[in-house]
Amino acid sequence: MQALHTAATGMAAQELSVQVISNNIANLQTTGYKKQTAAFQDLIYQHIRRVGAQSSDQGTILPVGIDIGGGVKTVGTPRSMTQGTLSQTGNDLDLAITGEGFFKIQMPDGTFQYTRDGTFQMDNQGRIVNAQGNPVQPGITIPNNASGITINAQGQVSVTLPGSTNSSIIGQIALTRFINKAGLQPVGNNLFTDTPSSGPPQDGLASAEGYGSITQGSLEQANVDVVSEMSNLIAAQRAYEMNAKVVSAADQMMQTTSALFR
Repeated sequence: MQALHTAATGMAAQELSVQVISNNIANLQTTGYKKQTAAFQDLIYQHIRRVGAQSSDQGTILPVGIDIGGGVKTVGTPRSMTQGTLSQTGNDLDLAITGEGFFKIQMPDGTFQYTRDGTFQMDNQGRIVNAQGNPVQPGITIPNNASGITINAQGQVSVTLPGSTNSSIIGQIALTRFINKAGLQPVGNNLFTDTPSSGPPQDGLASAEGYGSITQGSLEQANVDVVSEMSNLIAAQRAYEMNAKVVSAADQMMQTTSALFR
């Protein structure tokens, strides 16, 4: 019976939906995390009687047809790139982006990856690096005798050197933007890589036209809405249960039909 397969596709779709929701909830406290949703489409139809077909020799046209659906399929888990709220930390090297853009990180193999997670630190060489020790681009090294690290909205990094009462600019953190942010490929560790779907990376300066600004001493929180996720979870659970009932009903109907023809 086709209903068994159709309902099974519905159960699989809702199982994936729950998986996506669970990942969103698990990352409620992940800095810079962007939530995902599950997107579905109906499967190809079996056309028993096509709508608009001629139903008589006099040219009568059928106003409706008979189309049997094959179920549902997953077409993607698009990521929402909306702005998360900023949380103050007071740490000099905690940076948050308000608006467009990503921090550019150089990986050990020389390639670049991108992140909204501005939880930065200094390594043993004084370089500004992410949690995995990979340097932020352009590379900036803080002198070991410097004090009073200041990073303004444009990403300019200033420090106070010994013997001077004025701060000195030692570098500038750049931002990178993409035509289609949702086309970035997540690779874990709060990092993304560019893809043909995202378009090529466009490097620029913070607060320039089309780029966001940088806030020192703050971090961007995940853009996950707990109430919305719980509502989606309940809806997915109910849909799964309904599909399971369809499977049970279809199985009972098949057993009844088989008994009648024995």
